[in-house]
Amino acid sequence: MHDTPVPYIADRSALTMANELMRGFGPAAADEATARARQARDRDNVVQFCRWRQVARLVTLLEHPGACGTIH
Repeated sequence: MHDTPVPYIADRSALTMANELMRGFGPAAADEATARARQARDRDNVVQFCRWRQVARLVTLLEHPGACGTIH
């Protein structure tokens, strides 16, 4: 059993955002997404806060070398 939670992916743009961060920031991509989430929270933008937290989790998942969830 793998203990990494599988994030909810609302739409394709979340994957695009994660990919762009990973290309632009490398290993610091999840940290960058988390920083953007904090900025959104500080501006009281709940929607963007949730969006960037989702992207941060997705980046962490994509950077993990193994598979998680159901493998087909």
